[in-house]
Amino acid sequence: MQIPIPNSLATEQDLIRWLGTLPRPDPRVWPQGIGDDAAILLPNPGEDLVVSTDMLLDGACFLLDQAGAKRVGRKSLAVNLSDLAAMAARPLGCFLSLALPKGGDSRLARELISGLTEMGEEFDCPLIGGDTNSWPGPLAISVTVIGAVQKGRAILRSGARPGDWLMVTGLLGGSILGHHLDFKPRVQEARKLAESFEIHAMMDISDGLAKDTRTLCTASGCGAVLVTERLPLSPESHQLESISALGIQGKTPEEHALGDGEDYELLFTVSPEVGKSLLQEQPLGAVPISKIGECVSQGFWLEAKGTRSPLPETGWQHSWG
Repeated sequence: MQIPIPNSLATEQDLIRWLGTLPRPDPRVWPQGIGDDAAILLPNPGEDLVVSTDMLLDGACFLLDQAGAKRVGRKSLAVNLSDLAAMAARPLGCFLSLALPKGGDSRLARELISGLTEMGEEFDCPLIGGDTNSWPGPLAISVTVIGAVQKGRAILRSGARPGDWLMVTGLLGGSILGHHLDFKPRVQEARKLAESFEIHAMMDISDGLAKDTRTLCTASGCGAVLVTERLPLSPESHQLESISALGIQGKTPEEHALGDGEDYELLFTVSPEVGKSLLQEQPLGAVPISKIGECVSQGFWLEAKGTRSPLPETGWQHSWG
């Protein structure tokens, strides 16, 4: 549904008044609407709250002049919804904090909010609060999302064990060609998996498959073997390989799948028995499930044509240096 945006949102009060006119979700969850100093949430009895936050910066996480404000607003919520998906939680609502560049016009805020609220409507995750400010620097966006999951049923990173199969949803690699802005968070897919199958550990792939596999298995106290021939490669990963032939990149599709990041697919582990059922049933329809390797007692390995070598330490590295 296209959410109507007023022609002018010149001040924070204009923004608050407009947000107050939007349809609200079930009042048992969010009873008073927007406009007070803080929001009140009433999660259902028997549920745990799940909270995640991400900050996106122009010039680091996106290029505003290339992506457009609406796609950036969409992504700012989508990356948080992907975190909820990683724990098989359902969204309840989100908070938005904006640092807008001084001297800009109100169109930037309008389009950002438009992208975010349309994504929120698609996933039943309304905008329920936040803050706006302006400063002489580039656009900065921080979104905090709140979700709920049946008490004690959130899926953590720490449940993998040696012998588990490593599985992924979707296709990997080449996200820079557009997927990093336009991906669909796997909220429904994660909940469907959790409701029907015993998932031991799960996270979303944001920093790259190789790095995120290390992260998940380290949290679980085990190692992993990824099999090159099993990686589900996106068309974009092959497209980037063609570009590399011109001397621009120089990576194979498999290297893109291992290290590009921002795939926002689910990485999870299951027993071999459950893994066989998943491969046979393919319960997510158009979203494929692939086995990409196994958990082992220690070490991180990449297997190609039956030969193992150390898993490359590739992927996005957050650095303050």
